[in-house]
Amino acid sequence: MTAATPSTARVRSERHDHILKIIIDNPTKKNAFIPEMMTQLSDALTELDQDPELWVGVLCAEGDNFTAGLDMPKFFGPGATARELPPGAIDPFGLRNQCRKPIVTAVQGICFTVGIEIALAGDIVVAADDVRFCQMESRRGIAPLGGAHFRFITRTGWGNAMYHLMLCDEFGAQEALRIGLVQEVTPAGAQTGRAMELARIIAANAPLGVQVTKEAGRKFIEAGERAAIDVIPAIRGRVMQTEDAAEGIRSFVERRAAVFRGR
Repeated sequence: MTAATPSTARVRSERHDHILKIIIDNPTKKNAFIPEMMTQLSDALTELDQDPELWVGVLCAEGDNFTAGLDMPKFFGPGATARELPPGAIDPFGLRNQCRKPIVTAVQGICFTVGIEIALAGDIVVAADDVRFCQMESRRGIAPLGGAHFRFITRTGWGNAMYHLMLCDEFGAQEALRIGLVQEVTPAGAQTGRAMELARIIAANAPLGVQVTKEAGRKFIEAGERAAIDVIPAIRGRVMQTEDAAEGIRSFVERRAAVFRGR
């Protein structure tokens, strides 16, 4: 299988009146993210946040899948090319700087790990009925570091969050709708059109009113999120340098079940 490169894997955007449509475009690799794509996603979200003529964002993906997650060796392995975002850039996970404009995310097929976290960094999620969710980091010897450890809880409640975060199980659109992870389910192939339709409805409202509504709502949960975000470096330090984390990444590359030792 040919490895994804910056020339074949990208995040691109299209302007539709006051809507910025942001498209994950690496379908031959199930839209797995390489570091350059994460930078491009940040650039698009920053454009949405800062351009006063853009009022709503729609995040979607080419092909049959939203994203299989990170191309892990390119982020964590030898020769990893991941870089820090520049000051002021919008973080795709909304941990450092979060977009002030509303974002509707359309997901389909595989939506694993960071795909869930990127969707949860937005506001409304429309899911195709063929979607497959899985927050599997603990199965790989690591832990969710993009916000799932608190946004799963705020969206779905403690029990539902712990059930899926601890089991690292795969679940579908109807379960996601039941627990509040997504807001609508459409037939496969209709999810992006429905997300654009919702964005047009939102864009017909007063943009500043919508933006301050989001800002006010976020104030309600800001203190708890701040504490959860602040603990991420400690979580990363506890898991990323462990033998289990190395084994998890090796098992992913070697396409085999991991054997963990709790150290």
